[in-house]
Amino acid sequence: MLSRLAGLAARQLARSWRMEIVQPEHPAAVVATGRPFVLLCWHECLLPVMWQHREQGIAAVISQARDGEYLARFADSLGYRLIRGSSTRGGRRALAGAIRALRGGTSVGFTPDGPRGPRRVAKPGAFVAAVRGAALVLPVHVEARPAWRAGSWDRFLLPGPWARVRLAYGSPVDAAVHADPEDVAVRVVRELDDAMRRAAWHDGAAIPTD
Repeated sequence: MLSRLAGLAARQLARSWRMEIVQPEHPAAVVATGRPFVLLCWHECLLPVMWQHREQGIAAVISQARDGEYLARFADSLGYRLIRGSSTRGGRRALAGAIRALRGGTSVGFTPDGPRGPRRVAKPGAFVAAVRGAALVLPVHVEARPAWRAGSWDRFLLPGPWARVRLAYGSPVDAAVHADPEDVAVRVVRELDDAMRRAAWHDGAAIPTD
């Protein structure tokens, strides 16, 4: 009951957010290809990214840990398919499930530093899945104001009521072309770093998008 109430509260909060998209041409280009993609963000950005991409038929890779159970229920309520497992529990099963989903035409969401960190340090699973699934990788980073940051390892981001929530997308990386998972990881993390710069506010002004 508590988790259901928390999910309802999160949905009400998210409905109040004012979403701002930086470089919308990147997700538009990925969708236009008709190919499955890996939607990838750091663990701290998970809640706004899940809200933005709800009801799009994406499969979410979510930890089997206890906190992952609450997240899985929330993801399910937003229309995500669930792939359970992580680098610490059920990792092989989750990786195999993600590859099957991508090969079957379903896009998959990953947080490569989850579920336990270190923060913003990418583990290889998402990139292995992207290469074996011949998928595109679409990186995205989020900042918000006003917002609260948890004291957890990931500094989990929770935008406040009626917050401006800025999602900045990096350039897609084609894992079918760059067929080495390590090469894909380097390229994607570089795009994530660029998206982080574009999502940030400096002296109250938006970062230029071109």
